[in-house]
Amino acid sequence: VQLQASGGGLVQAGGSLRLSCTASGRTFSRYAMGWFRQAPGKEREFVAAISPMGRNTYYLDSVKGRFTISRDNAENMVYLQMNSLKPEDTAVYYCATAPAGVLTSMRARSQSRSYDYWGQGTLVTVSS
Repeated sequence: VQLQASGGGLVQAGGSLRLSCTASGRTFSRYAMGWFRQAPGKEREFVAAISPMGRNTYYLDSVKGRFTISRDNAENMVYLQMNSLKPEDTAVYYCATAPAGVLTSMRARSQSRSYDYWGQGTLVTVSS
């Protein structure tokens, strides 16, 4: 299984970015997808997750209303639209995949160890 994230970059506070993640090597539509991020000196944290068919989405409280996760199963893609970006959103963003059952538990879906395959990460820098 291979995941590759892209779309990161430098943006001013208040701006927007759209991250993309392409997946290969497994039946994409059977698995949940998630986005995590890791800021310098901090632990990796959950950002958002989406169910296999896209019906259910979950977010870190601090990004609700600003970030939107979506997926295109026909293209094996998952996206993270990030609006109203803040300097505290600066981090390396990772996409990951997990068995669908992970999403039934708030604790499980928020833990990086619940996800079995990871992309390489894409850096998002938000300047003030």
